[in-house]
Amino acid sequence: MQIILLDKVVNLGNLGEIVRVKDGYARNFLIPSGRARRATAAAKQEFEARRAELEKAAAAKLAECQAIGAKLAGTTCKLTQKAGVDGRLFGSVTNADIAEELTKSGFAVAKAQVRMPNGPIKVVGDSTVSVALHTDVLVDITVSVYGETA
Repeated sequence: MQIILLDKVVNLGNLGEIVRVKDGYARNFLIPSGRARRATAAAKQEFEARRAELEKAAAAKLAECQAIGAKLAGTTCKLTQKAGVDGRLFGSVTNADIAEELTKSGFAVAKAQVRMPNGPIKVVGDSTVSVALHTDVLVDITVSVYGETA
């Protein structure tokens, strides 16, 4: 199925590009989430009429995310979990825990935006985690995990 991208999509294309994707990906994800439309003649004309408006909105969203990223960069997120004497946690620190702590700190971050390349944190200490605020804005933060003796 051919679609017109209404937003930048990772590994697919940028705003305004007409790309061919599998039908299920378009019907079940891209079109319902508002990231794409079917590439019909009428949709192409409508998109070209709204192109400047969409590009302006995308640029504003990117600028907003960059401003939030500048504030968030270098932030340390402090979490406390129960741990044994050897420094291993009972359980783990997940992306949901980090997102919740960042939200308490005043940053609107969803758990899907927190990227943990090494998986959940299972030891006491400092770890580096990435927060993807936008497809072009990736910010590294430090997560400090402190242990409570059980």
